[in-house]
Amino acid sequence: MSTPGLKQLRDAIPKHCFRPSKLTSLTYIVRDVSLSIGLAVLALNINSVQDCTARWALWAVYGIFQGMVFTGIWILAHECGHQALFSSRLINDSFGFVLHSLLLVPYFSWKYSHGLHHRYANHMEKDTAFVPFRKNETKFWSRLLESLHIAEDAPVLNFVMLIFHQLLGWPAYMLLNVSAGSQSMQRADRASSSRQSHLDPQGEIFTTQQLPFVFLSDIGLAAVLSGLYLAGSRLGFVNVMLLYGIPYLWTNHWIVAITYLHHTHPSAYHFEAERWNFRDGALSTIDRDFGLVGKHLFHGIIEFHVIHHLFPRIPFYHAEEATQAISGLLGDQYLRVKTSFFRDLWVTFTSCRYVEASKESPAVLVWSKT
Repeated sequence: MSTPGLKQLRDAIPKHCFRPSKLTSLTYIVRDVSLSIGLAVLALNINSVQDCTARWALWAVYGIFQGMVFTGIWILAHECGHQALFSSRLINDSFGFVLHSLLLVPYFSWKYSHGLHHRYANHMEKDTAFVPFRKNETKFWSRLLESLHIAEDAPVLNFVMLIFHQLLGWPAYMLLNVSAGSQSMQRADRASSSRQSHLDPQGEIFTTQQLPFVFLSDIGLAAVLSGLYLAGSRLGFVNVMLLYGIPYLWTNHWIVAITYLHHTHPSAYHFEAERWNFRDGALSTIDRDFGLVGKHLFHGIIEFHVIHHLFPRIPFYHAEEATQAISGLLGDQYLRVKTSFFRDLWVTFTSCRYVEASKESPAVLVWSKT
């Protein structure tokens, strides 16, 4: 079977899949924001429950469900960053800026680095997210990871590490650019530069032209943090933590888990610079299943991520149709996993630790089996 190129794949997709619908996009935004507000209004009554156990159980359930709704809003803002929800760049960026800022995401800063991730997906030097360690690498972080992983039969230690991975992965990426490739910097020639924060208006992970928008992203975060402080002054900071902080942590968990499993699987390759190309990098991502929550609250980002990497300007509500149009052409090159999402998170985290050179394909890196 011949290998289809990008043009052949694009031509196989119905043309309307590339056209966003303003009404459909607005409907999803209004739906998700309204659902979030509705949940928060209902949660304000939880403290009137007399039984302590029931009260905290209700707060826990609220945190989980609101975290899922937050994640859906996060994904809508992400779509705006790809210019996928509206035909106007201004409208995309306006909605994306507001929605991401509300979730304490620096919209433009993340948009720029995420755009590079799509441009160089699975490139060992230029990708900006989840670039794996090479086996026997001497970097501090890889040595630390190796020292923590020496006890493979210690599930408790692995579980604790997974919790830290889920809770700290997002802030570590935002503040330190952790997991980015060594040549992913835009204004520095080495990954050891000290100015790699997504919040730094002079950060070297951005081009000079992008820096004013990085500053604007910080202003958005400052405005939301000020609003949360004022809300805490009126409602109580514990209540704000329960209403916003716990769902925020759940959202961080989902974003890290989803992104990690998009790009980490024994069948997903990484490439040296001389072997990498856009098509193969995009196809080394994985589609998975997450049931009703994945399709309706997470907007199919788990189920239809391969097509998103190939053609990121296809709106999420056309992703399933577009995937069906090209999956037959791709055959075995299309990676889809139908096992349990949570089981995959555990198995992947405890087994996919380092990449090494493939014995069959020059300049291709595969996950080490030892």
